[in-house]
Amino acid sequence: MKELSELIFVDGLRYTEDHEWVTTNGDTLRVGITDYAQDQMGDVVFVEAPEVGTELNKGDEFGTIESVKAVSELFLPVSGKIVAVNEDLDDAPELVNEDPYKNWLVEIKPSDPSELEGLLTVEAYKELLKG
Repeated sequence: MKELSELIFVDGLRYTEDHEWVTTNGDTLRVGITDYAQDQMGDVVFVEAPEVGTELNKGDEFGTIESVKAVSELFLPVSGKIVAVNEDLDDAPELVNEDPYKNWLVEIKPSDPSELEGLLTVEAYKELLKG
């Protein structure tokens, strides 16, 4: 396991207490898991994502990620409609371990973009991890 000082954090992203990150991509949002999450999980062997077109509310489970250690649920940081899933992860789920910020999980069209403001800044996320 990495020490906090060894983890990668990306300024400008928003984070959740469940260790997902969110970034704006035009009028959509990309969602993935943080470096901390992938480090804690170990080798990722499977990613289950929802169907494109699925509409979910903030906090709803949108999929699972399976590692050699455990299966973890993924929770949507903001309400919206799934407009894309990262199909690269179907054949190579280990990409999440290689670069969790490049290898996003889903892209959503938010139904309430103001929900983004309620997510953690990079500084607040670091404090959560120290806690």
